[in-house]
Amino acid sequence: MNPLLSSLRRPLPLCLLLGLLALAAAVGGLASGPLAIGGGDILGALGLGAAPDPTVSATILQLRLPRVLLGLIVGAALAVSGAAMQGIFRNPLADPGLVGVSSGAALAAVAAIVLGGALGNTLGLGAAGRWLLPLASFGGAALTTLLVSRLSRVDGATQPAQMLLVGLAVNAVSGAGIGLLANIASGPALRALTFWMYGSLGRAGWPEIAVTAPVVLLALLLIPLRGRELNALLLGEAEAAHLGVDVERLKRWLVLLVLLAVGGAVALTGIIAFIGLIVPQLIRLWAGPDHRLLLPASALLGGALLTVADTAARTVAAPVELPIGVLTALIGGPFFIALLLRLRGRGETW
Repeated sequence: MNPLLSSLRRPLPLCLLLGLLALAAAVGGLASGPLAIGGGDILGALGLGAAPDPTVSATILQLRLPRVLLGLIVGAALAVSGAAMQGIFRNPLADPGLVGVSSGAALAAVAAIVLGGALGNTLGLGAAGRWLLPLASFGGAALTTLLVSRLSRVDGATQPAQMLLVGLAVNAVSGAGIGLLANIASGPALRALTFWMYGSLGRAGWPEIAVTAPVVLLALLLIPLRGRELNALLLGEAEAAHLGVDVERLKRWLVLLVLLAVGGAVALTGIIAFIGLIVPQLIRLWAGPDHRLLLPASALLGGALLTVADTAARTVAAPVELPIGVLTALIGGPFFIALLLRLRGRGETW
C-alpha cells in the first residue's frame, strides 16, 4: 500500500484529515445558498475580520451558522451512537433505530405535532409551546429505551437478541401509531409531520440548540471513553468479563448515552436515517474495528457528512428545500444492500 495511504490509517493523521473535512463542510455550508458569501464575510461575521453588510451578517449568524453547528453535532451523535450499538450487539448492521429509540421519539413528536395545538391552548402554554415538540420527542425516546431495556432483561442480564426482537415490536407499534395520527391530522399538521419524518436542520434555532446540544455533547464526550471496553466486548461477553469488564454495567451505560445522543438529535431534527449505519462502516472498512479510533473518527465523519447533505438539501432544488432524510436514504439504502451482499459473500449472517 502507498505509504501516504497507510499513514492515514493511523489515529492522529486520520482524525486530522476528518477534522479538516468537517471544517471544509462547515465553511461550505456557511458560504452556499441563494446568497453566495465569501470567506472574508464569513470571518467578519464571526468577529475575525471586518464586519460585513448587516444582511450578510444576519444570514450567517441567524440562518446558516445554527444549521451548520446542528449538522456537525447531530451527525456526530448519530454516527457515534451507531458505532456504539454495533459494538454492543457485535453486529455491523446494528443501528439505534433497531431498538426503537428513533421510532419512540418519532411517535411522541408526531403526537405533539397533531395534538399539540389543542393541548397547548388547553394548558395555556402560549410561547412555551415551542418546546412541546423537542420535549415530547426526547420523552418518547426515554420511555422507549426504558421499556426496551426492561423487556430485554432475562435472568437479570440484558440479552442483545431479545433487545432486537423487542425493538422490532416497538418499531411496529410506533409505526401503527404514527399512521393513525396521520389519518386524523389537519392539512398543516400533516405537512409538518411529513417533513419532520424525513428530517430537517431548519427548524431549530439558537434557543433549541442551547437547551438540547449540551445533552448531546455530553453523550458524545462520554461514549468514546468506553472504546477499550467495547474492544474487549468484541471477543464475546464471557471473554470480556474475564478481562475485567462489567458487561452489564457497560451495556446499561452505553444504552443510556445512546438515548441522550439520539433522543436529543431526533428532538432537534426529526428522523435522519442511515448516518448511524454507514459512517461507522466506512471508518471500520478503512481503519479497522478498534473503537478507540472508530468512535471519534465516526463523530468527525458523521458531522461532515450530515453538514454536506444539509447543504445539498437546501441548494440542489432551491428555492425548495429537500428533506435531508431523503438524501441520506438515497445514499444509505444502496450502501446497506451492498453491505448485506458483502457479508453474504464472506459467509457471515446477521
